[in-house]
Amino acid sequence: MSDFPRSVCVYCGSRDGISRDFAQAASETGEMLVRNDWRLVYGAGDVGLMGRVAQAVQQAGGRTFGVIPTHLMALEVGKRDLDQFIVTETMHERKKVMFMNADAVVVLPGGAGSLDEFFEVLTWRQLGLHRKPIVLLNINGFWDPLLALMRHVVDQGFAGDDILGFVSVADDVDALEQALKDRL
Repeated sequence: MSDFPRSVCVYCGSRDGISRDFAQAASETGEMLVRNDWRLVYGAGDVGLMGRVAQAVQQAGGRTFGVIPTHLMALEVGKRDLDQFIVTETMHERKKVMFMNADAVVVLPGGAGSLDEFFEVLTWRQLGLHRKPIVLLNINGFWDPLLALMRHVVDQGFAGDDILGFVSVADDVDALEQALKDRL
């Protein structure tokens, strides 16, 4: 592995969700990152999909960079055995540190926190603050309602068509891997 690998920020749920396919995709994403010598940057939790991605990266011998705010240490079971483990004071600081240490963003299924993270990096892209790839891992069509909402926002005149081009969609981990290879 190189001394300075590319880094992929993964946003995802602190729960597993109802489909076993989500957990499988999280583990496969971790394995895929290691296969490509890409460091995982994530929220430093050891629960839900977050924990599954990190555990898969570690089991495959990959590198990990986790960032967690103090108030989530217990709730998300801060994973202290990472290569780099950073504790922040606020959620905003967490998101900033994660984003600044990544070359691309991947969003797996998740809840309000994952949506918050996604919309923040999408807004930053829309404002021209970065050009990092943003990829939604759309397992079992999980993100279809979000994609429909984005189309609705454009159709109603609240954003230009360009916003749709800022986000790539991958239906499985193989497609995610190719999307990242094409953009990193």
